[in-house]
Amino acid sequence: MFVSILHLIAYSLLSLFLLIVILRFLLQLVRADFYNPVSQAIVKVTAPFLKPLRKVIPGFLGIDMASVVLILLVQLLATFILATILGAPGIIANPLPLIAWGFVGALTIISGIFFWCMIISIIGSFVAPMSHHPLLVLANQIINPLAAPIRKVLPPLGGVIDISPIIILLGLQVVNMLLERFAFFLKVSPQIVLGYW
Repeated sequence: MFVSILHLIAYSLLSLFLLIVILRFLLQLVRADFYNPVSQAIVKVTAPFLKPLRKVIPGFLGIDMASVVLILLVQLLATFILATILGAPGIIANPLPLIAWGFVGALTIISGIFFWCMIISIIGSFVAPMSHHPLLVLANQIINPLAAPIRKVLPPLGGVIDISPIIILLGLQVVNMLLERFAFFLKVSPQIVLGYW
């Protein structure tokens, strides 16, 4: 029972940190407003880890590769910690499957972020359509790169009803099904991979 409690605490804390690192990556990728208070909090948490990495890992085609490396490093560290807690440190002997597992876990978290940002945006559009709440603004900025191309092809029905959220949610469901199949193919161990649950 002590092992289960320790695993739960470690998994939760490591997942929270990985979520923040992935959000930092996404915020830069979608060019979100870094003056937003939520963005500034994310930057403060991740800056001590990203600054040294950026000195040796340059960006590539507008992608912050230091963030990608940090995501994988957090996944690998988490896998080592969680495997040690569960008494299976031998599982980390081969790093290649662990890197693949890390990608699957990170992509699952990214899909979850888009899903929840979509839900926040939908609820916000009904409850407070003109709100400038930092969380709502950030959620809209994150999903806008997905929604904008759909809105160009399919403008709001009757000028009012936006169907892009439905298409995005369906697309995310398909992505999750593919990730689940890929994780099954890789034989991912969900107890030691953050994001895959």
